[in-house]
Amino acid sequence: QVQLVESGGGLVQAGASLRLSCASSARTFSSYDMGWFRQVPGKEREFVAGIGWIGITTYADSVKGRFTISRDIAKKTLYLQMNSLEAEDTAVYYCAASSPRVRPSALPREYEYWGRGTQVTVSS
Repeated sequence: QVQLVESGGGLVQAGASLRLSCASSARTFSSYDMGWFRQVPGKEREFVAGIGWIGITTYADSVKGRFTISRDIAKKTLYLQMNSLEAEDTAVYYCAASSPRVRPSALPREYEYWGRGTQVTVSS
């Protein structure tokens, strides 16, 4: 069992920045694909960004150019740097881990481990 714990969410104004963190208990953190997802009430969980075990990154079109996913292998921590936040970015953000694939998956069902989420609220 891999435990994932998100932190760094909060309430900010449109145009501001936040950095989310996801601490992992995985013994071999670099052997997993990692992803960030978000969800609002009444909608399906949405892919935000992913990073593969060899470092390849991918982003949803809605956040491309504004968000950056990264990882610190020594600290076993995944990050999501969010700049130029918009009201539509408001959601609960989840980190997730999967077995490595050709490239990070955007499908929630293909991720085996999940954190409990952190709330991000952006006021307009």
